[in-house]
Amino acid sequence: MGEERTGPSVGRKVDFPRIRRGKPDGIVFAAPAVKHLRRALVYMPDLQKNQLHTVTITGYTAEGLGVARIDGQVVFIHNAVRGEVCAVRILKVQKNVAYARVEDVLERSSARREPDCPRYPACGGCDFRHVSYEEELEAKRQRVEDALRRVGGADVAVEEILGSGQVDGYRNKVQFPVSPSGQAGFYRARSHQVVPALDCRLQAPQAGAAAGAVEAYLRDFRVPAYDETTRRGLLRHIYVRTNREGQALVCLVVNGDRLPREEELVRYIRAACPSAVGVLLNCNTRDTNVVLGESYRTLWGEDALADTLCGNIFRLSPPAFYQVNRAQAERLYGKAVEYAGLTGKETVLDLYCGAGTITLALARRAGRVIGAEIVPEAVEDARENASANGVKNAEYFCGDAGAVAEKLASERLRPEVVVVDPPRKGLGEEVVPVIASMEPERVVYVSCDPGTLARDVKRFAEQGYRAVRAAAVDLFPRTRHVETVVLLSKLRAEHHIEVDLDLGEMDLTSAESKATYEEIKAYVLEKFGLNVSHLYISQVKRKCGLEVGPNYNLPKSEGQRVPQCPPEKEKAIMAALEHFQMIEGSDR
Repeated sequence: MGEERTGPSVGRKVDFPRIRRGKPDGIVFAAPAVKHLRRALVYMPDLQKNQLHTVTITGYTAEGLGVARIDGQVVFIHNAVRGEVCAVRILKVQKNVAYARVEDVLERSSARREPDCPRYPACGGCDFRHVSYEEELEAKRQRVEDALRRVGGADVAVEEILGSGQVDGYRNKVQFPVSPSGQAGFYRARSHQVVPALDCRLQAPQAGAAAGAVEAYLRDFRVPAYDETTRRGLLRHIYVRTNREGQALVCLVVNGDRLPREEELVRYIRAACPSAVGVLLNCNTRDTNVVLGESYRTLWGEDALADTLCGNIFRLSPPAFYQVNRAQAERLYGKAVEYAGLTGKETVLDLYCGAGTITLALARRAGRVIGAEIVPEAVEDARENASANGVKNAEYFCGDAGAVAEKLASERLRPEVVVVDPPRKGLGEEVVPVIASMEPERVVYVSCDPGTLARDVKRFAEQGYRAVRAAAVDLFPRTRHVETVVLLSKLRAEHHIEVDLDLGEMDLTSAESKATYEEIKAYVLEKFGLNVSHLYISQVKRKCGLEVGPNYNLPKSEGQRVPQCPPEKEKAIMAALEHFQMIEGSDR
């Protein structure tokens, strides 16, 4: 029932018989079923493990793998560079994708580089050490733009990517997992097998020195490390944070509430890392991949580390969120402040504020800033940071971002700008509509994951907010990760229509020209203390016989409910229309 095609890339092409009423070749097919079979099985790739193929690399995955096609099937390839022709060996075949590695580079790209780390790519920390930094930056910029357009449906270009002046030694926070044998390092890609890497090129040297001291302590005093399979042993992770001055805060995550001979542990760390200012113990007895537990105990010195960012001093406890690349974080937050477009009068809501890094940068240019963060220690840090920097127009709430936003919305908070910087999983599904209900003019979205960013941009579009600007910032050189800042502007389909206007044919002396929507909104707010939307203004204008366009403020779909202007707001808008002489006064 078909013929086999042979060649360098072997597969089977299935030719189904022409279906007529009756019995083709003695087999009975229902015509609709055959239609779907022909569509699904016209070509079935026959890739097998260990096969060799010649391919052209056309791009990169989100994980930094090269992308190619073999007889139409997508193949992800380790150690590949875009534009190269390579001989590759198939490693694994799945239903929709295959994985391969480069066996030989037949046509070499000028962007290829020899990896400068002996553990690359076995260690899962880096993804781009085999390419030039310029190629890495373009791959990241393109990844963000593709996500926004294909997933987010946003017609916006990523106008720039801000590269890092320092591609090694930039990390100010390191979390070393510890193997059952007592070695610290990083997980091998897609596994929990620890690759020893105390001299990782991405981290500050203090981190490796402190971790080496802990390894020696485990060995000398026979302290067992944690084993994920048996859930026995003590030491799970070594957490080291460093600041601009090179000081270090060391936190040990243990499966319990204490370690043997803790005074000796402190002595080992202080001898190996003289810049250490504190040693803490964190208790995490849960069977989880989350690194930090909920309780802390100070073994010696300080329980937090001070650092400077964007001209502000920050107190950083271990659980407080803080960008790992200080110099690039300042550029990231500068771009966020630029997109916020502050004049000094606005109310700004900063969700997922961490220790208040973005909040304080915004506070210098806003009238009032409100931060929300779910981690209590981070909120405490944020409040202390505001006080230490003399910032009096910032306040903080502890709680889930969605819950805090909903509470503030119920209290009629109407911020002009909302800034969000969520974790990698993005915004909770309930958060976007709550933000939209506050009717901010602008939403500034800071993201560390282009995929969840694009998903949320699409959700915002459904709420009437369009992505108008986007920029990428590389905070994580040599890795797959990239930060993005997107500006979303309120532009609801029900009160926006794109048309070409011939200004020469317009009568600008008509009543319609006497006040803009923003002027009407400002008058209503000042006179009556009410916030009114463009939608409500258009509804009232239509009632008064004023032209707003045939489709202006109509629902996007038949089943969509359009909210109607409340009576008190309608009365206020009427008064504004009278004030601007757009309608005649009455005795209402």
